[in-house]
Amino acid sequence: MIRCFLAIDLPDTLRPQLALVQGELKRSNADVRWVAVGNIHLTLKFFGNVPDNEIDPITQAAWEVAARQAPFKLQVTQAGAFPNMRSPRVIWVGLEGDLVPLAQMYHQLEKAFEVLGHPPEGRPFAPHLTLGRVKSPNNRHRLALALEKLAPLNWPPFSVNEIILFKSTLTPQGSIYTPLQKIPLGK
Repeated sequence: MIRCFLAIDLPDTLRPQLALVQGELKRSNADVRWVAVGNIHLTLKFFGNVPDNEIDPITQAAWEVAARQAPFKLQVTQAGAFPNMRSPRVIWVGLEGDLVPLAQMYHQLEKAFEVLGHPPEGRPFAPHLTLGRVKSPNNRHRLALALEKLAPLNWPPFSVNEIILFKSTLTPQGSIYTPLQKIPLGK
């Protein structure tokens, strides 16, 4: 069994900026499990544990969808929270840019993976980068205030030229993500 997910990785140039945002929010002393900056990505599909023999069909389906998708650009916009800013449980930064091609690719991937026995996500696609998950209510109100005070993130756009199938290994120190397959767009 391999625990895996399909994602868009981020350019290394964004990671220091994401670390600064996390640093601002950490000052709230809220009880949050922060995502390691090197692990922040845009998840397209979380598969969970799949048998080894399903990796090739998943990869092939992803290649077929990616081949039809031209590269596109995304841009980090502002921080937010699910379900809402007053009661944050998941802390994220949003994305804008070429969201139509992103959404089209996402829905094509969902259809391709459903044929392979991986049902579609039960909620609407909301592209975001998860920064952390709130573990308890401690200082959650301070975290909400810190989120509201953050200025919009007007960072340069970045190009999305590939999607990556990652293996996720859970350890006591956190998850380790290893690329299994890099799949170029438009090839």
